[in-house]
Amino acid sequence: MGDERVLLVDDEQEFTSVLSERLEARGLQVETASNGLAALEKVQGSSYDVVVLDLAMPGMDGIETLKRLLAQNPDLQVIMLTGHATVQKGIEAVRLGAREVLEKPADMTTLLAKISDAKTDKILLVEKRMEERIRGILQSKGW
Repeated sequence: MGDERVLLVDDEQEFTSVLSERLEARGLQVETASNGLAALEKVQGSSYDVVVLDLAMPGMDGIETLKRLLAQNPDLQVIMLTGHATVQKGIEAVRLGAREVLEKPADMTTLLAKISDAKTDKILLVEKRMEERIRGILQSKGW
């Protein structure tokens, strides 16, 4: 733990600021976005190990943002946070590709463990994709 790159997406500026400071104090690199469109722009231009995404936001909600983020980058690891959890929305988020749905305020130890696990899984996914690409290249060359 320590060099994880996290994008924190939440419309509640005070919450985002406090959580960002707490994560940075534990050595994580944190960027923030206040809405879904800003998150999509940031993900286009940078690489993140994990996106921590609020489920309930005005405009483009967390579900729609999740769909678009994963369409843009299927390997993205997304942890949903919500203060307005409904079982149905949580199930939908996981079905669409979120790793986890945690209630606000998330326990810091739990959140840090989930972020660390997500980074590990992302590394494994990227390595697997690279191995598949190498294998494909070797097969196409007849080696």
